[in-house]
Amino acid sequence: MSRGLGDIPPSSCADARRGMRLTEDMTAKSQMKWGKDALEALRVGRGFQLSDVDARATPGYDGDKADGERDLARGLDQLAEYQERLFASGHAGGAKDSVLLVLQAMDSAGKGGIVRHVVGGVDPQGVELAAFKAPTPEEREHDFLWRIEKRVPRPGYIGVFDRSHYEDVLIGRVRELAPRDEIERRYGTINDFEKRLVDGGTRVVKVMLNLSYAEQGERLMDRLDRPDKHWKFNPGDVDERALWPQYQEAYQVMLERTSTDVAPWHVIPADRKWFARLAVQALLLETLEGIDPQWPAADFDVEHEKARLAETMAA
Repeated sequence: MSRGLGDIPPSSCADARRGMRLTEDMTAKSQMKWGKDALEALRVGRGFQLSDVDARATPGYDGDKADGERDLARGLDQLAEYQERLFASGHAGGAKDSVLLVLQAMDSAGKGGIVRHVVGGVDPQGVELAAFKAPTPEEREHDFLWRIEKRVPRPGYIGVFDRSHYEDVLIGRVRELAPRDEIERRYGTINDFEKRLVDGGTRVVKVMLNLSYAEQGERLMDRLDRPDKHWKFNPGDVDERALWPQYQEAYQVMLERTSTDVAPWHVIPADRKWFARLAVQALLLETLEGIDPQWPAADFDVEHEKARLAETMAA
């Protein structure tokens, strides 16, 4: 696991800074083609069935791929502005707000692309990324949330969990890595944990990227066909693919048990990469709009400091 997004090229952040500043009108929607808010269109509600989701659909969005790519570019400036305000307010100690983006999906669903093309468009110093792999021997000695608690975002930060505590009720359930009664306990423990986060000022944005079985097969084969993508292929992915029905059942139970009023799940059809990236950006934009972070006021006399600085420039 790494701290921050230092491995993401800074060019996208620089591009955002060269764009139009949005300070004067942050309420203007940069993504133009949503028929209704993404938070509403993608939210898991009562009676939700994962099997009913068309992985190639674009729920709530009225545009096509070209529209989506334009809207993603437009949204970059607005997201970068919100993130900078959030970081500034947290750094100044005047606000306790933060955002936690939780990404869960089957292998090759596009979590890495979300990190690069959506989160990678903001200043990396204000982002904390954690990619949770199999627990270490030390981590196994503690409750499953022990390692998670240490990586929640600080005030002013956007945190990203590329896989998360939900692995412990997904692969844990499918692979029977814990007794069934322990798996059942974890659902309630997760809900309590996320409520504490929300009560403390962290907005929790939970995203399940819903990839189809056929599309996953094509993406995995593409990794094998291209030498430049061999590094992304894990032979274990084929073993997990063989358990697809069991994982779909585990995801359904997870969604039913842990989509709450304070931390609801959002299921995003992921066969169209452009839509998945656009939808995650929209969720983050709407969440940050709800926070409405403000620039912190100066704790010094601005005019006095201008005068002092002017004296040095005249010397």
